[in-house]
Amino acid sequence: MYGAPMGQHAKKIMLLGSGELGKEVVIEAQRLGVETIAVDRYADAPAMQVAHRSYVIDMLDGEALRRTIEQEKPDYIVPEIEAIATETLIELEKEGFNVVPTAKAANLTMDREGIRRLASETLQLPTAKYAFANTLEELRSAVNEIGVPCVIKPIMSSSGKGQSVCRSLEEVEHSWNEALEGGRTKRARVIVEEFIRFESEITLLTVRSASGTSFCAPIGHIQKDGDYIVSWQPHNMSDRQIKEAEEIASKITDALGGYGLFGVELFLTENKVFFSEVSPRPHDTGMVTLATQDLSEFALHVRAILGFPVPEITLRTPGASHAVKAWQESKDYQVNGLEKCLELPGTQVRFFGKPETKIGRRIAVVLSSGETAEKARAVAEEGATKLKITYHTS
Repeated sequence: MYGAPMGQHAKKIMLLGSGELGKEVVIEAQRLGVETIAVDRYADAPAMQVAHRSYVIDMLDGEALRRTIEQEKPDYIVPEIEAIATETLIELEKEGFNVVPTAKAANLTMDREGIRRLASETLQLPTAKYAFANTLEELRSAVNEIGVPCVIKPIMSSSGKGQSVCRSLEEVEHSWNEALEGGRTKRARVIVEEFIRFESEITLLTVRSASGTSFCAPIGHIQKDGDYIVSWQPHNMSDRQIKEAEEIASKITDALGGYGLFGVELFLTENKVFFSEVSPRPHDTGMVTLATQDLSEFALHVRAILGFPVPEITLRTPGASHAVKAWQESKDYQVNGLEKCLELPGTQVRFFGKPETKIGRRIAVVLSSGETAEKARAVAEEGATKLKITYHTS
């Protein structure tokens, strides 16, 4: 039973991290009558602009995180980013709080080491070869062992920050410095991964709910510097590849447990499907589902969280998304060209409303539907070129 938001019998969701993905989660939760609380490390984050209440705290500060949660006593705690004091979430879960999908999932996927060891060493899923390093010298040794080219990433980061392809031993120090700069914690630890020459890279959105485990149509995507630029749905895959992908996604999400939507990233080669990463929350490449599915990834996540049934997921139309990024820092900016972009057939825009721009920061996304995913990609790309960011200086 649900009461009205702000009332005595309201159901409350607290979102830890309040970016553009969290904004859509808040909107979907409110459609079902849920009271929403948005938390992030900076003011006026996208989800804060639509939530009932918001808090600005350092979410890596376990004491501050605990105070906020104990003050609000939410029915559901929903991590939206990795940079959270997950040890505190584990303690709170033991005390009776409901962490989505589980505190274990939030903790393991917070850093690449935990999830990689679970996938490769415990579940025996196919992954790229990998090693870890705590110092520059250890990194040189690891690169020698893995070989070049290889991919070097901080243990914890978001949107590809700090990730680089190291193509020679001379580039190791540069990759080390980039990883330290882009990491979301003070830990000087990185993962070195074998460079897999894949044919394509996909996200398989996997939903664990009261109805069981279900899958969205595979989403293809292109990344640059570890951050997605364009995604499309459906991605063309053979029946064998789909079966392998679903088996991998089932195993990793079953191990993490709980209800919710997971973004499972996979590499497709000519002969094999490799596990890459998993996020226990909506995925940035999955924004395309706002244009393609009967229920978007955000609607699916909220339904699953609340324990509601998830019917068969329907792909209504092929579609694509194209990110729009800023390339200057500014606390005073404008986005122009919305009217030109929206003239394109089957096209929508989500302008996130972030309070300031940073280099490489996503500011908006263009969503297009079309007869085929390829045609939708072309329209989404055209739409993205029509959006121009104007930066003002004081």
